[in-house]
Amino acid sequence: MSSLIPDDELVSRFAGHQLDHDSAAHYRGRLERRLLISRCRECATWHHPPMPVCPACWSSDVEPTEVAGTGTIYLAVFLHQGPPAPGVDYTTPYPVATVELDEQPGLRFTSTVVGAANDDIAIGRRVSLDWIDRAGAPLPVFRLDGAAR
Repeated sequence: MSSLIPDDELVSRFAGHQLDHDSAAHYRGRLERRLLISRCRECATWHHPPMPVCPACWSSDVEPTEVAGTGTIYLAVFLHQGPPAPGVDYTTPYPVATVELDEQPGLRFTSTVVGAANDDIAIGRRVSLDWIDRAGAPLPVFRLDGAAR
């Protein structure tokens, strides 16, 4: 089980990511292909990125909680250039999408959309969570609803 993976191994699996005390559980969840988002146990507010205090009620009783991974594209940009990254090819503009997750209005997660033509990736389109491997680690991505897996 990935929850038992030592911190130094977790850091090496996700080299280049900003891992810290607040985000480590989220990256461990990725190893199990589970998208974990922080949720307050006091007021039930979801928040991302992970932080030790709930932004709604200031409680420190927050825990990483799995989300369904369904939502609506809130923002879409297409990168024509950028830093070298494994699996990213800028010869075709690379899509980056911020998805508003169904769990709560305003709860957003940013990744890419796979398996779709760029012309089909648009604000308001419904998407579902999927996973790809990038540089030896699972990466949460989205697919347009109805797209082949």
